[in-house]
Amino acid sequence: MRPAQSVVILLVTLSMITWCLPAAAEQAIGVVKTSGGTATISRGGQILPAGAGKRLFVGDTLTTGADGSMGVILRDNSTLSLGPESSLVIQEFLFSPAEGKLGLLARITRGTMAYISGLIGKSAPGSARFETPVATIGIRGTRFAVKVGEPLSDKKGHE
Repeated sequence: MRPAQSVVILLVTLSMITWCLPAAAEQAIGVVKTSGGTATISRGGQILPAGAGKRLFVGDTLTTGADGSMGVILRDNSTLSLGPESSLVIQEFLFSPAEGKLGLLARITRGTMAYISGLIGKSAPGSARFETPVATIGIRGTRFAVKVGEPLSDKKGHE
């Protein structure tokens, strides 16, 4: 086989591998360390069980049922713990310290969550944020806990 043909075959093979396995190019941002009861991950329209060792990606929604709990470790060594009936979306995660790119943005819409900061929260505290339906929590320390309940209604039954 001529060298030019070998190069062409190699390039075609590599491009097909890249095209067929797009998730491989996407780097996991963390992993489920523990889960109990009903705990799921919603990703791209699929609902996956949140068992120990399951990799997490930006855009994942972590959900627990009435009997559920989940513990997560992110790549920067941050830890998240979700209690029963919780829902959290990891909207942004940037962890490239050599390039100075650090950021964490998550939105908890219901339930309880505890957070212990990793390198992002310690190195660039303003880059770690958590949103709730009524407030944004900017990290200035190393840990916090939050409970997001049902919206309050006025006496006439309006929200």
